[in-house]
Amino acid sequence: MPYHAPASDFAFLFDHVVDFSAVQATERFADASADVTQAILTEAAKLCDDVIAPLQRPGDLHPARLDNGVVRTSPGYADGWTAIADGGWIGMSANPEHGGMGLPMTLTSAVNEMMAGACLSLQLAPLMSQGQIEALEHHASDAIKALYLPKLISGEWSGTMNLTEPQAGSDVGALSTRATPNGDGTYAVTGQKIYISWADHDFGGNVCHLVLARLPDAPAGTKGISLFLVPKFIPDETGALGPRNGVSVVSLEHKVGLHGSPTAVMQYDNATGWLVGPEQGGMAAMFTMMNNARLGVGGQGIGAAEGAYQHALAYAQDRKQGHTPPQGGTGTIVDHADVRRMLMTMRADIFAARAIALSCAQATDMARATGDADWAARAAFLTPIAKAFGTDTGIAVAQMGVQVHGGMGVIEETGAAQFSRDVRVTAIYEGTNGIQAMDLVGRKMMDGGEAAVRLLDEIEACAEAARSILPDLAEPLWQATETLRETTEWVAAEDDMNTRFAGAVPYLHGIARVLGGYMHLRAALADVGGPREALARFYIKRLLPEHQGALAHAQGGADDLYGPLADALVAP
Repeated sequence: MPYHAPASDFAFLFDHVVDFSAVQATERFADASADVTQAILTEAAKLCDDVIAPLQRPGDLHPARLDNGVVRTSPGYADGWTAIADGGWIGMSANPEHGGMGLPMTLTSAVNEMMAGACLSLQLAPLMSQGQIEALEHHASDAIKALYLPKLISGEWSGTMNLTEPQAGSDVGALSTRATPNGDGTYAVTGQKIYISWADHDFGGNVCHLVLARLPDAPAGTKGISLFLVPKFIPDETGALGPRNGVSVVSLEHKVGLHGSPTAVMQYDNATGWLVGPEQGGMAAMFTMMNNARLGVGGQGIGAAEGAYQHALAYAQDRKQGHTPPQGGTGTIVDHADVRRMLMTMRADIFAARAIALSCAQATDMARATGDADWAARAAFLTPIAKAFGTDTGIAVAQMGVQVHGGMGVIEETGAAQFSRDVRVTAIYEGTNGIQAMDLVGRKMMDGGEAAVRLLDEIEACAEAARSILPDLAEPLWQATETLRETTEWVAAEDDMNTRFAGAVPYLHGIARVLGGYMHLRAALADVGGPREALARFYIKRLLPEHQGALAHAQGGADDLYGPLADALVAP
């Protein structure tokens, strides 16, 4: 079934829900006019529909492989990468000084999500480069910026992130990769990294690895980590590729999904690297990459959900089975009440997750354009929610997509299961969703919950204003926000971090449910009596009530997870 990039949904969200006009009104993003924005959405949608989406199935059926030390990518992927690079899509938000477009992250997030819906395996490649570009823009020396950024932005070269080691997953401070000064301003990097997305390919050019490593005599833990740029080929000062560096692909992982994306075990043997940022400043640079990637990965989940939804809807509109109720009128399974429930849930959650992610991107843009601390705090607060809820939604929607297909959902030829397999890892990489939730109730609550309270005040103000227009939607949202406010105050006042962590995931789910209701209410106000209002009614009536159980769970504490319960974990 052909994929159709949801450009019109993004245009509606920009105009009526996420206040993109505020971004356009800033001096920094004044060039992102309404005409420019619409042209970009239209052209990106064409690229996704015509070039990228046809690569979805070939990548799954003909995975990337390692052939005598050379990574061979799936059929058509090299051409797909070239189309993305030639269109300037990699450097959409990059600094124009080095060849980027300097466009808002809100717009880049929309394009990235459309690409993820078209072919998640291929979209991972430009996403990795975008994270590296941002890290270099913020932390690299002028010489490194001048040499590497133009080629990364143009797509002539590509970038990766090398953080994880066998013994150092979420606990990155346990890494053992070392870097020794060479005496000429470069470093010899030695160690092994695992789970490296798009670690190598056959697209040509250079592959530039950002590698976390430890200098001699550096302290243990995260404080002793530095960041190094280690290219596959060592370039000269003009960017011409020179000798092969001490970098090699040991093997490619055999994954559940994302078969078209080569995920490698990487070996560094006295590889020449350049320090990025100050010594022992690796964590700061890593979080620059990670925050960019977390928003991007949330968009990957939403994109996969969109693809799965379109696939399931097309099947349901064609499949005839059983007696359908007369009010449906089509005679296909789309008329069955339970199938409709699944499809409406898919559609409503996609809209909620998409709006939350774009709101996070919009806050990021406003912080960059204005320097306002409140916007920066909002962006930071929304980032773990956008990542976790976006990917949870992707997984849930893809699973429902399989269910809509019935028995055909588990037959690989239909392609329904691929969405579920591909999206599953998004809840794990770039920080598991549990870690996102712990970050939300921990680091993001260090302000005493002020950023959260400002957001809750905004939601209640919207609900109050909507009482005279859509009272039956405004009232339940207002009540839900009050419940969330009470839980947020409880979380912020709790001194024991393990107690916060025990309820972190349900708290994040609860706040995402309320935020989703807010986004749907704003959409309904812009389309009273139309399909947006109908979708908002479904969400607020059927999905928003989940916040109650989630927030009750969030305040459950940690005591009953330990002690006698430990015996219950032992298999009989």
